[in-house]
Amino acid sequence: MGKQAGPKEKRNKKTNGNGDKDKSLESWIWDAACSIRGAQDAPKYKDFILPLVFTKRLCDVFDDELNRISAQVGSREKAFKLAAMDKKLVRFYLPLKPADVEEPVWSVIRKLADKIGEKLTDNLRAIAKENPSLEGIIDRVDFNATTHGQRDIDDDRLSNLIEKISEKRLGLSDVEPDIIGRSYEYLIRKFAEGGGQSAGEFYTPAEVGMVMAKIMDPEPGMTVYDPCCGSGGLLIKCELTLENKMGLRSRNKYAPLQLFGQEYIGNTWAMANMNMIIHDMEGAIEIGDTFKNPKFREAGRLRDFDRVVANPMWNQDWFTEKDYDADELGRFPKGAGFPGKQSADWGWVQHILSSLNNTGRAAVVLDTGAASRGSGNANKNKEKEVRQWFVEQDLIEGVIYLPDNLFYNTSAPGILLFLNRAKPQNRKDKLFLINASQVFAKGDPKNYIPDEGIERIASTFLAWEEEEKFSRIIDKAEIAKNDYNISPSRYIHTADAEEYRPIREILEELEALEVEAAETNSSLKKILGKLWL
Repeated sequence: MGKQAGPKEKRNKKTNGNGDKDKSLESWIWDAACSIRGAQDAPKYKDFILPLVFTKRLCDVFDDELNRISAQVGSREKAFKLAAMDKKLVRFYLPLKPADVEEPVWSVIRKLADKIGEKLTDNLRAIAKENPSLEGIIDRVDFNATTHGQRDIDDDRLSNLIEKISEKRLGLSDVEPDIIGRSYEYLIRKFAEGGGQSAGEFYTPAEVGMVMAKIMDPEPGMTVYDPCCGSGGLLIKCELTLENKMGLRSRNKYAPLQLFGQEYIGNTWAMANMNMIIHDMEGAIEIGDTFKNPKFREAGRLRDFDRVVANPMWNQDWFTEKDYDADELGRFPKGAGFPGKQSADWGWVQHILSSLNNTGRAAVVLDTGAASRGSGNANKNKEKEVRQWFVEQDLIEGVIYLPDNLFYNTSAPGILLFLNRAKPQNRKDKLFLINASQVFAKGDPKNYIPDEGIERIASTFLAWEEEEKFSRIIDKAEIAKNDYNISPSRYIHTADAEEYRPIREILEELEALEVEAAETNSSLKKILGKLWL
């Protein structure tokens, strides 16, 4: 994303001495969000706050570029004229010019005194018009909007927000992309904490993303795809993991990852684009419904990638068997998932499989029930059939059972499912399972996986090392014996009791049985009704 190309320069890790600068930047960015109505209401205003922080970064970087040009041509006035004549001289051209050219470009926004919402909106739309790659990203918010005659954010609060954002400079010499990027992610996480059920639409906990990225172990130049990318966090974690790995190899130049994502919700799509640009990463984020209209295609076929990472919304139930059958791209060889109330969990897994190249690997966050629903039931279960197909095709590399209360839209634990189209010979017809349910620290409002826990989970998975009460290698025969239940909690008992299964998992199976029983009763009534007639 952006105009530069070629080998990736290793990020300069100067952080002005220590982590305190990072912390102060995070504190400032959250204080700015709270300047409107306080921490409790801040998440309501994320669609106003994120574009403004992003614009501040654009303004300060534009200033740095103008100063660089000015040093060559002799004055800021000449630099403004040159940038206007040849917009390729700067990464993003901003049509904002202060009356005093020696003042920062941001001062055009900071000095707005009347009709602030209207003029701010006009300024952001002007920036987008000059930079087509920012259209729909920076200009989709109307800062002058009203609801039932009441301004969504009045000029007084908007002025306070602008003033708070003005406190820090975000230029190239002040804060590097990884630092501002981490702070931006911090702000997104804070919004998620107060976002209730909607948080899961745009944010996956950072530590879950890091486990996925470390196990994906991307190499320079690889393509990485997220079909439901939210704010883009999982893609960014893959690039950060690559950078850390290259740092350990003392490599200063390497090809960056090419990051691709699709997001259904407009404001979240804009958030992902801003997040990618602020992190200074290469790629493309498309908008639209991936399930019904995947945007990444080549020659009429689904494009494939080296790695796929995803956290689709769990148990989506608005797709029908007809939706699967009507797919023109051949993504769903095994059709829909759960009968009756259709769960799209394994539909997403099939889309992801179809998006992998011949040596591709994937990491997917799913509901725990996706690993076990239908197993042990006498009745036919479509979801189990799809899961069985994946096992028999030897496409599943492993499963990790996560701790409770990590995700912002549920207290359920979730699993990580890993696919691999090119398993090494010594791992064929086997799955690697980790029960990480106890690897967490208590947090407020959510639990989290500490750094040492992230490293333990990822390194154990990559090494395929068995550890009592933590990890196991199981073969197809054992999976078949357990009726294609691939939940780690079925095979790895963290308690001393002979058999331990999470209550949620048992309840999910009971719900599945109830649905199947209702369908059987309905069919039976129809048959008896015909006999009675």
